[in-house]
Amino acid sequence: QVKVVQSGGGQVQAGGSLKLSCTTFRVTYDDYAMAWFRQAPKMQREGVASFDAKGIPNYADSVKGRFTISQDNPKNTLYLQMNSLRPEDTAMYYCAVDRYCLAYSGGWYYPQRVDVWGQGTQVTVSS
Repeated sequence: QVKVVQSGGGQVQAGGSLKLSCTTFRVTYDDYAMAWFRQAPKMQREGVASFDAKGIPNYADSVKGRFTISQDNPKNTLYLQMNSLRPEDTAMYYCAVDRYCLAYSGGWYYPQRVDVWGQGTQVTVSS
């Protein structure tokens, strides 16, 4: 069974930086994709950044130029470097395994198509 373990996050002032990590275990899928989502209180879960099966990164418009997704394949680890953080970035952040590469399509994220979620990590940005 696939397992996803997240680390990082915390509290920072506006303009600061944080880095999230996500390590996967027992993934045996072929050509799967990875992504980061977030969910603020009383809001729907939204996509933040992702890699497709070919390793091409995609970003939500709200984080372009501020967030960077990266991965270390030998370590099965996904990262999200978050710079110039804003109070509106405050949310629970989730790592996602997208087995069939359907969670991102045509510029839109589809959380309902994610197969495995990490446990979530809180990011709080104060003004």
